[in-house]
Amino acid sequence: MQHNVILVLLDGLNHQVAHHAMGHLHAYVEADRAALYRVECELPSLSRPLYECILTGVAPIDSGIVHNNVNRLSNQRSVFHYAREAGLGTAAAAYHWMSELYNRSPFDPIRDRHTHAPKLPIQHGLFYYADHYPDSHLLADAEYLRRRHAPNFLLVHPMNIDDAGHRHGLDSSQYRNAARSADILLADYLPLWLEEGYQVLVTADHGMNNDRSHNGLLAEEREVPLFVFGNAFSLDPAAKPLQTELCGTICELLGAAHDKPVCRELLK
Repeated sequence: MQHNVILVLLDGLNHQVAHHAMGHLHAYVEADRAALYRVECELPSLSRPLYECILTGVAPIDSGIVHNNVNRLSNQRSVFHYAREAGLGTAAAAYHWMSELYNRSPFDPIRDRHTHAPKLPIQHGLFYYADHYPDSHLLADAEYLRRRHAPNFLLVHPMNIDDAGHRHGLDSSQYRNAARSADILLADYLPLWLEEGYQVLVTADHGMNNDRSHNGLLAEEREVPLFVFGNAFSLDPAAKPLQTELCGTICELLGAAHDKPVCRELLK
């Protein structure tokens, strides 16, 4: 069965903070209407390499996107590519590196910030390029794209949690409150998305450390949350999803042909 999917990528959200700060998301977990899994991110624990990993299922050492300064189009097949090949619609409200990976590189804000190009992998995009771009605006951008274009796959990618971590570190009220704020913002959208039949995944690329950075092997840098919502998920507490399995799992939900690894235990 084909499902529409929303992937919310909360940049820089550590699993431990997600576990204690995301009250609205956890309300679904406590009501047995969602599940939370601990996922260990691939290495290096940097943003652009892990965007590529999540969306293509390919680890950074194999994709060649090995640090944030590798600025080129991906040479891998992403969720966006598989969705388009299946005749499905795609959209993203996201940081501009997503546009550089899957649409056009380098990013030209005049040309690319507002993208409506049916032949590109991300057909409809609202891309920002300042890390402090408000999450409230980003969620509104995403909902505009959803209502205006009805994409089968929508990427929602806020940055304020990561920005707070780089400014103040993991063990700071600012970082924790950025996570709480994201949870409150999602409370305005998640019920509607679920009511309209979307399967929703909420995860992160990497975590954060007390040095106000990330790149290495510390648990606080590598352990990220994966919340899943929707009637296509098993909610099996024994499932052990890998970050490299998210692309294939999303393609399975979309009903799009693919050749990526899948976490079968996540799905009914």
